[in-house]
Amino acid sequence: MEVKDLKPAIVFGIFDEITKVPRPSKKEAKIRQYLLDFAAKHNLAAKTDEVGNVVISKPATPGHEDAPTVILQGHMDMVCESNDKNFDFENTPIKTIVDGDWVKADGTTLGADNGIGVAASLAALIDPDLVHGPIEALFTVDEETGMTGAFGLGKDMITGKILINLDSEDDAEVFVGCAGGVDTTCTFNYHRSVAPTDFHYFKIDVRDGLGGHSGGDIHLGHANANKLVARFVWRIAQKHEISLAEIDGGNLRNAIPRAAHAIFGVHTSKKEDVMVAFNQYVAEIENEYAGLETTLKLDLTSEDAPAYCIDSTTSLNVITALYCAPHGVISMSRDLEGLVETSTNLASVKMPKEGEILVTTSQRSSVESRKWDIAHQVEAVFKLAGAQVTHGDGYPGWAPNLDSPIMKIASDAYEELYGIRPAIKAIHAGLECGLFKSVYPDLDMVSFGPTLQGVHSPSERMNIPAVEKFWEQLKLVLTKVANLKK
Repeated sequence: MEVKDLKPAIVFGIFDEITKVPRPSKKEAKIRQYLLDFAAKHNLAAKTDEVGNVVISKPATPGHEDAPTVILQGHMDMVCESNDKNFDFENTPIKTIVDGDWVKADGTTLGADNGIGVAASLAALIDPDLVHGPIEALFTVDEETGMTGAFGLGKDMITGKILINLDSEDDAEVFVGCAGGVDTTCTFNYHRSVAPTDFHYFKIDVRDGLGGHSGGDIHLGHANANKLVARFVWRIAQKHEISLAEIDGGNLRNAIPRAAHAIFGVHTSKKEDVMVAFNQYVAEIENEYAGLETTLKLDLTSEDAPAYCIDSTTSLNVITALYCAPHGVISMSRDLEGLVETSTNLASVKMPKEGEILVTTSQRSSVESRKWDIAHQVEAVFKLAGAQVTHGDGYPGWAPNLDSPIMKIASDAYEELYGIRPAIKAIHAGLECGLFKSVYPDLDMVSFGPTLQGVHSPSERMNIPAVEKFWEQLKLVLTKVANLKK
């Protein structure tokens, strides 16, 4: 069976089309054109703003013109992670697989985050049987790498006072709050040194970790490949002089790094010591992650001697900073049981040009002061190691409103359909709702969606029965709002 043959057909048919449209963050031109073509095909009004966001509008079902306008919101871009380093996300469609009750991709992220939300919004615009008030479907750009679409949303793009964000990932849950976040970038400048000729060089390679979303999955304790590489090289550096030639790991600020490597050397007389130490290290890591990281691989191979290396002072500073930099859950919420309050993700280590090593981290918290506290802790670690540190502008959290009318409508709809009251939650991941609220303070907002697992990694998958429940809930919510008066 193919994705387009699944039910609800109207949603999965559109989702199948979306998976065929390349849409990396900051490169949304193709998916934007798809949306504009969709609007033209169905005679719907559409507009864009300067940053590339799209709004498609549909008038109310006859007789419901006086109902409040509902904004359906999702983001165009997707996280691009693949088991094949050569996969071209800018030009190659995602290959989908139906596996029992799940839809997944063949070796890449699926893009259900947030392709299914976009698909549901578009389906709501063209479903001939759906009773609804006025709808504004808002599709933002670059949610995954900077939320620049939400930051730059044009002033006249939306007029509604009710916003339904369709970027959540758990059935039977209604979200009314999210964490705020900020990125911290640390830059090391190094001198190039001639590589010692009497050293033996190794490559430590960590790969195939579970990774995952640095907000939604941070509490699961998945291995951080950057930390694992730094931990071993630091251990060797405590006993032997090292020469670091290369280090690389992770990709996106909001993905737990699944793979990393470093090329380093030790004096040829210490070669056997390193190999013994690595075997011991592998045994430790396998024990620590037993039953969790079932696909994680650690390898140590010999490498040809490089011509140049990073100067010794910077080498030790980088490895030490990466080893001691915080990563993972920092604190749990005291208000909502089971909710991560504050976390940090040691996201990527890159050598973008000669003489520079760039480390990117991402901090989240539902408490603004603690968000900046952990960001400043990261700053302090890397400054001690000699790096230059900068912080992004960050984005605000979305404070829960437990008296929200749309929250009650969404909860009532789910209970009416399925006989259970959905859990009311906040999410540690960042949603664009906080930014919308800062510009449109009168918005009444809620977020819900179908069950997704493994987002931001090639293990991403979407539950098929949950999509149908999500769609039915959305339709009933829109119908309930259609029967209200402004």
